[in-house]
Amino acid sequence: MSTQSIDASNSPLDPAQATQVNQLATQLSQAQLTWVAGYLTGLSASGQGAAVPAAAGDDGKLTILYGSQTGNAKGVAAALLEEAKAKNLPVELVSMGDFKPKRLKSTTHLALLASTHGEGDPADDAEILHELLGSKKAPKLDGLKYAVLSFGDTSYEFFCQTGKDFDERLAKCGAERILDRVDLDVEFEDQAKAWNSRVCDTFGPLLEQSRFSAFSQVGAVAKQSSVEYDKNDPFEATLLVGQKITGRNSVKDIRHIEIDLSESGIRYQPGDALGVFFKNDPELVADVLRALEIDPEERVGERTAREALRENFELTKLHSTFVKQYAETIGSDELIKVAGDKAILKEYTSDRQLADVVKQNPAKLEAETFFSLLRKLTPRLYSIASSQAEVDEEVHLTVAVVEYEAHGETHLGGASGYLCRRLQEGDPVKVFVKGNDNFRLPADPEAPIIMIGPGTGIAPFRAFLQERAANEVDGDSWLFFGAPNFTEDFLYQTELQDYFKKGQLKRLDLAFSRDQDYKIYVQNRLRERSEELWRWIERGAHIYVCGDATRMAKDVQDALLAIFEEQGQLSSEQASEFLKQLRRDKRYQRDVY
Repeated sequence: MSTQSIDASNSPLDPAQATQVNQLATQLSQAQLTWVAGYLTGLSASGQGAAVPAAAGDDGKLTILYGSQTGNAKGVAAALLEEAKAKNLPVELVSMGDFKPKRLKSTTHLALLASTHGEGDPADDAEILHELLGSKKAPKLDGLKYAVLSFGDTSYEFFCQTGKDFDERLAKCGAERILDRVDLDVEFEDQAKAWNSRVCDTFGPLLEQSRFSAFSQVGAVAKQSSVEYDKNDPFEATLLVGQKITGRNSVKDIRHIEIDLSESGIRYQPGDALGVFFKNDPELVADVLRALEIDPEERVGERTAREALRENFELTKLHSTFVKQYAETIGSDELIKVAGDKAILKEYTSDRQLADVVKQNPAKLEAETFFSLLRKLTPRLYSIASSQAEVDEEVHLTVAVVEYEAHGETHLGGASGYLCRRLQEGDPVKVFVKGNDNFRLPADPEAPIIMIGPGTGIAPFRAFLQERAANEVDGDSWLFFGAPNFTEDFLYQTELQDYFKKGQLKRLDLAFSRDQDYKIYVQNRLRERSEELWRWIERGAHIYVCGDATRMAKDVQDALLAIFEEQGQLSSEQASEFLKQLRRDKRYQRDVY
C-alpha cells in the first residue's frame, strides 16, 4: 500500500528518525497503522517519552506458561520464546510458580507446557495452578485460546497426566483449544521443535494487532542468555576426585565426586543439578550381546554393536514398554503373559534391569531389531553439592552407589556404577548444568533458612552453606540431617561441625536411625523442635527439603503440617493452606527424587 512520507524538514523528527518511521510505515497494513496511531496517541497523552508503558492486560500477547520439574519444559518454553520473538510476536515467558492464577482471566493467548512426575503429579511450580483449575474456584476462561504441550515418560503408568489435566480443565473452563495437545516421551526434542513452530504459525495471525515488538516493545521479554552446554552438546570435563565418604561398615556406599570444569565457562547456582552422561558396564554389554547371539563387531551404522550398546542405549533402566515389545519380538509366551498382567508386570520390573530381561529370556536377534526396542541412553541428574563462590571451576556431587542383589546377581546403577566404580580420576566425563529455579536461596540473603536433607539430600545444602559462608552472609541457617549410623554415615561431618562452630550454621540437628533400639528420622527431630521451628517460620524462614520422594518427603510434610496445627493453633485445613502459601511465596521448596 502507499503511504505519505514524512518530510524531516517539516517535522520535529531528525532525518534518521523520519527515515525509520517512513520505512516502518511502508511495511504495515491499514489495521496495523490504525493500532500504531492509537498507541502513539495514548503514549503522548500519558506524558511519557521513549519508555514504553506496560500493557494493562494480556490482550494481544502470547503467554508461554511452563511447569517444569527437571527443566525440560522450561528449556522448550525458552526456545519457544526465542522463536516467537524472532517472528516478531508479542510474547512473555512465565513459570507457573511465578504466575498469579487471577491473571488467567485477562490472558487471551496461551501456550502451556507441563511436565508430569511421580504418579501423575504436577511439577512443584505447577501445583497451585493445577489444583485451582480442577477446583470449584476455577475461573471462566471464555476469551482464552490455548495449546498444551505435555512432558512425560511412557514407562510410568500416568503418562503425561498433568498435561492431560490442564488440557481438559482449560476446556472445561470455556477456553478454546487452538491446537491438539501433544504428549512427549523422554526423547522429545524433534517433536518439541515442531510444536513450537506450529504454535508460532498458528497464533501469529491471531496476534496481528500486536506484531510491533520491534517498534513498541510492548509485552517483549528480555532475551535470555543462551546455555553454552546442554544435553545435546555437553562439556567434556575431567574427574578430579571420587572418594568414598561412608565408613567401611556402612550399609551404603556414598561417594564425594569432584569434576573439573576448567576452560568451559560454565556457571551454576546453588540448587542447580549436573547432568552426567555415562557408559554402560562392558561386562553387561557383553552378556546382552551373547544372549542375543549378536556379533560385538557387527557394524550398525558408523559404530560396532558393542560400541553402540555401551554408549548409546539404556541397559539398566527398565520400563514396562520394553518388556511388552521384547516379549512380542521374541515370541515368548511366558513373557507375554507377564506383560499382560499389570500387577505381575509391576512386580517383575521392580528389581530387574533391562539387561536382566534379555539374559533371562535369550533369543537370536538382529542388532538393528534389538536396538529399535531400546531407548537412547539419557544423562542422569545429580543435585550440585558445591558453590562456585567456594570451588570456582569445579563442581561437586554426592552420589550413592545403586547396588543390590537380585536373581543371583549383583546389580549396579548405570550412572552411579560408572561414576563411582568404573571412572578413574583423570578420566573424561561429559556433563552439563541443569538450572533449577524452584530450589533457590532466598532473594533476601539475611532471611533464615531451614534445610532438611537426610542421606545424599545433604548435597544442595552443602552448596547453600558454601555460598553463604563465601559471601559472608549473616542469615541464620538450620540443618536437619539423617543417616543410619553416626560413625559410618555422617556425611561431610568435619565441614558441618566447622560451620556450626563458626556460627555459619546456627542449628544442626541429627537423626541417626540405627544408633538406638528405636528408629529416629529427620521428621522426628522436626517434631521435637516444633516450638523453635515455628518461631523461625514466623520471622520469615524459608524451608527446603531434599532427598527421597517416596517416603521421606511425605513424612516431613506431614510433620510440618502437624507443627503448623500445634504451634500455630491452626485447623487441618488452615495448616494445609498455610503450607500452600509458603510454596506460593517460595518459602517451601523441594528437590525430591
